[in-house]
Amino acid sequence: MADEATPVFQIQRMYLKDLSLEQPNSPQILLEQQQPQVDINLGMAAAGVADGIFEVTVTATVTTKVADKVLFLVEAKQAGIFEIRNVPDEQMQGIIGIVCPQMIYPYLRAIVSDVCTRAGFPPILLTEVNFQAMFEAQQQQAAAANGNGGSRIITSAN
Repeated sequence: MADEATPVFQIQRMYLKDLSLEQPNSPQILLEQQQPQVDINLGMAAAGVADGIFEVTVTATVTTKVADKVLFLVEAKQAGIFEIRNVPDEQMQGIIGIVCPQMIYPYLRAIVSDVCTRAGFPPILLTEVNFQAMFEAQQQQAAAANGNGGSRIITSAN
């Protein structure tokens, strides 16, 4: 019976879920000499897969423009499957919203940098992310929007 109450946190698998590279204005735009403008957006999602099994994904979308034309666009989604059992509800959201993305993010950073280099551009180095601050900001926004004390990131498994 004691084993049933023992908290479990294990990485089951880490994988690249989706990757896209677009160069819609090549080759003409490659002749431009202007410094490109880089816009980086990050997103995080989590979903229950089975009892005690969760998929967490971190997505980076990098859009690089010269003037008003897209030089290249990279979207990468890195995911992990985690086994999380016997963890109190108040800790579960922090594990899924902070700990899991922190484990996934280094893989995502490497993929984005590698894809940019292989596409013939200088690597885009994603900066470090404070997932705890990001998580707390999302919780505050959700609480303000819902008018209640908080929100849940996890969606239920089907």
